[in-house]
Amino acid sequence: MPDSVVFILAIESSCDDTAASVMENDKVLSNVVANQLIHQQYGGVVPELASRAHQQNIVPVVDVALKKAGISREQLSAIAFTQGPGLMGSLLVGSSFAKSMAFALGIPLIAVNHMQAHILAHFIDEDSMEKPDFPFLALTISGGHTQIVQVTDYFDMKVIGTTTDDAVGEAFDKTAKILGLPYPGGPLIDKYAQLGNCKAYQFTKPRIDGLDFSFSGLKTQILYFVQKQVKENPNFIANNINDICASVQHTIVTILMDKLKLAVAQTGINSIAIGGGVSANSGIRLALINARKELGWKTFIPKFEYTTDNAAMIGIVGYHKYLENDFENASVVSKSRTTF
Repeated sequence: MPDSVVFILAIESSCDDTAASVMENDKVLSNVVANQLIHQQYGGVVPELASRAHQQNIVPVVDVALKKAGISREQLSAIAFTQGPGLMGSLLVGSSFAKSMAFALGIPLIAVNHMQAHILAHFIDEDSMEKPDFPFLALTISGGHTQIVQVTDYFDMKVIGTTTDDAVGEAFDKTAKILGLPYPGGPLIDKYAQLGNCKAYQFTKPRIDGLDFSFSGLKTQILYFVQKQVKENPNFIANNINDICASVQHTIVTILMDKLKLAVAQTGINSIAIGGGVSANSGIRLALINARKELGWKTFIPKFEYTTDNAAMIGIVGYHKYLENDFENASVVSKSRTTF
């Protein structure tokens, strides 16, 4: 632990949410997120519009985060920002702001891997959140990623399973689009699934060896299934929306859990932590809760506010990097694609 209190300003701008957080060591003082509703009318994130919105939002979001935390700029110890992965235009807004502010204040600059942050969000100091012990397995699931990561230490991580094509979040959102649901569709799938019969319709799980995932075939299977049923009954979706969503969600959760069971068997590690936007899904959370009783796993589920893109998770990585004096200079570049 440092001899004095460390205040980290963290900035997250990897996609369409502009977020800022102030950390006091590993505690969250503020965590502010500005959402971009403009993308709903396009059925997905439009990169150019996202970067423009970040430019409009970043100054007020940072200002609110500092005020909520009760911290002045002069008290900050360092500034952490998302280096990648993400949309390049969005990342550049956050990195440019962080570089400029760090230079103006004469304080260190810290670059953070977005996916690493989803994992280390479990180490935010809150009474309601239990921290996993090393080593553990992390299932990181979002609109752009599906990974199983073996975590040996804060910065010793190895991806042991990943998607060969589409991410799980894409499978949820594509299903929602097929069903005529508005963007973002994943939360709506979850909402309807809780009211339906998860065994009403059967979907074939992809056969992918090892710990890797594939969701492109499942998306195509759902599309053909719905098209066939609608051709026979134009009201099929409206009459069966709950059961369709429940069946799709059950299939996806089963795929994820099957791979986790295999990962536990191969590594001998039965501590499982989840992260990423899709980890807010109730079906996945319930499956992990049940695994505690049925499989004897130790499972760690973050608070909802730390699952979707937020700056507190960037801040906790920034804090641990600060302890290691792991700083960057102004030449650091954003990366749309990056690994641990």
